[in-house]
Amino acid sequence: MLVRGPHVMLGYWKRPEETAAAFRDGWLRTGDAARMDADGYITVVDRLKDMIISGGENVYSAEVENAICSLPGVAACAVIGIPSRQWGEAVHAVVVPQPGAKIDAEAVRAHCRGLIAGYKVPKSVELRDALPLSRVGKVLKSELREPFWHGQAKGVA
Repeated sequence: MLVRGPHVMLGYWKRPEETAAAFRDGWLRTGDAARMDADGYITVVDRLKDMIISGGENVYSAEVENAICSLPGVAACAVIGIPSRQWGEAVHAVVVPQPGAKIDAEAVRAHCRGLIAGYKVPKSVELRDALPLSRVGKVLKSELREPFWHGQAKGVA
């Protein structure tokens, strides 16, 4: 998605290289993947850096996260791409169960199979007590990815 106008930032504070990379001919490249419907409504589907490419298919982490979060007993989740020799990247879910909830990896996968295409269903599921969060409450997916991509020739931000 690209935007421009008086409401758009002027640049990143003291980061001229990132500012130059983000702007092209006055347009800010937001880093979001979006689609526009026939009526002109725009729907943001994911952050481009969070998109997983598995077997040549684009998997939007937000779509998988929405499916997982609709499972009763899930407090929070994050979906990332991890290295896969077979697929390039594999869909990996990190799930935080609600206190007292009985959730396991297969329950998460089975729930997803009923809601999303098979190639989007997580190949692996990790249960945790909490997700790493920034000071403003955003999930730090880079911290979730780091152990999987450390030392790999290819990685994601």
